[in-house]
Amino acid sequence: MEQWIGAVAVVTGASAGIGESIAIELVKKGLKVVGLARRIDRLNKLKEDLKNESGEFHPIKCDMTIEEDILAAFQWTRNNLSGVNLLVNNAGTLRNTSLTEGKTSDWKTVIDLNLLGLCIATREAVKIMTEKNIAGLIIHINSVAGHYPISSMASQINVYGATKYGVTNLAETLRLELAAKKSNIRVTSLSPGYVKTEILEAAGFGTMKGTDETFKDAPTLEPLDISNAILYLMSTPPSVNVTELTIRPTRETF
Repeated sequence: MEQWIGAVAVVTGASAGIGESIAIELVKKGLKVVGLARRIDRLNKLKEDLKNESGEFHPIKCDMTIEEDILAAFQWTRNNLSGVNLLVNNAGTLRNTSLTEGKTSDWKTVIDLNLLGLCIATREAVKIMTEKNIAGLIIHINSVAGHYPISSMASQINVYGATKYGVTNLAETLRLELAAKKSNIRVTSLSPGYVKTEILEAAGFGTMKGTDETFKDAPTLEPLDISNAILYLMSTPPSVNVTELTIRPTRETF
């Protein structure tokens, strides 16, 4: 990991859950981490918590559904840091609704964040990596739902699975596009199973495991498990591109 000391990482959705855990571990490893999220108060607290670690944490208020916010965040990074070596597209959401009765506004929120926000951040990171001749690494935090429908939740996650299928395709399409340009930027789709985060509660599913039988007694991953996977991907040599990494809790059944 010595090669990453002083490198710049942009982590979206850094105020909680997986994104927060990734930011913490990267700062501990000596990286300069730009954390993007809407909840600037939580980002500022994280900066305070990490002030004695070997790296740096730079909080930026950013709504990943608003292009102007994303562009401003990457412009700040370009102007104030040496470039972008690592992008972790972690920000994502779902809504507890359906395809037959759901609100268009709910679907749009999920699509705008999970797909368009990811694409815009990726485009801006690639621009900087290319300008600075950086052999960077781009990691999309995907989901097992991006590879097959979760039948027990089909009536609740609606367009979420479709957006994650899209992330699977976007990762491979980006890899091929960069390869055609003879770029050394690597791309990984990282697909976790069930991780213990706030995403279900934020989506309107109630408490973490709630009463939904899919999650009532389900084994879970911790955000740190995903952070450790990120560190593994970073530890591989530049000649190795892990294109897909799926991580599930032991005994997961969906």
